[in-house]
Amino acid sequence: MPMTLQPTDALLVIDVQNDFMPGGNLAVADGDAVVPLINALAKKFAHVILTQDWHPAQHISFASTHTNKRPFEIIEAPYGPQTIWPDHSLQHTEGAAFHPALNIPHAELILRKGFRSHIDSYSAFLENDHTTATGLAGYLRERNLTRLFLCGLAYDFCVRHSAIDGKKLGFETIVIEDATRSVNLPKSVEETNAAFAAANISRILSSALLQ
Repeated sequence: MPMTLQPTDALLVIDVQNDFMPGGNLAVADGDAVVPLINALAKKFAHVILTQDWHPAQHISFASTHTNKRPFEIIEAPYGPQTIWPDHSLQHTEGAAFHPALNIPHAELILRKGFRSHIDSYSAFLENDHTTATGLAGYLRERNLTRLFLCGLAYDFCVRHSAIDGKKLGFETIVIEDATRSVNLPKSVEETNAAFAAANISRILSSALLQ
C-alpha cells in the first residue's frame, strides 16, 4: 500500500560503509545492492540522516583486541554481552568511508557512533550500555521530526537496535526491509523479526514509497 510522506518524516540511513560491502572487512552479503535503492528513496525525503560506524584502534568490539578470541564470538563486556567482530570501520580509513556510489547530497547530518574505545554502539540513539546517548533523539525533537524510516546495514544489528531504541524514545519507526541486508548470524534475523513484532515496528517494502 502506498504511503504518503509528511514534513515530519526523516530517512535514517544506517552505516552504508565500505567495510560492510562485499570485499570489506565485515562484509554483509549483497550489501552493495541496497545503495541504488537508498539513493532513490532519499530523493523522496526532505530530511535524511546518515550514520557512520567510526571506531578507534583496539576498539572493544574487535576480536583482535582480545587474547585468544575469534570474530563472531560473544564476550562479557562491562555493559553486558558483546559480539566481537573483525576490525572494521577504523577511523580515517577507506573501510570507514561511505560507499562511493551513495549519493545523498542533501543529507543534513552525519552521526558518527562507536568512537569510544570501551563501548560499542549498534544503535543510532544509544550505545550498547543502553544509557549513553548519541544526541540523535534531541536533534530530531528540535527539528520536529517524529516518524523515521530506516534502511542500510545491517538489518539484524544496527538497523534493528536503531529502530527499537527510536521507538522506545517516542519516535514512530518503520524499517524499509528490502533496503537492508543482514549479517545473518545464527538466529539473528529471526530474533530481529520477533523483536520488531514485539515492539510494533512496521516492516515495509520500498515500493510503498517509490510510487
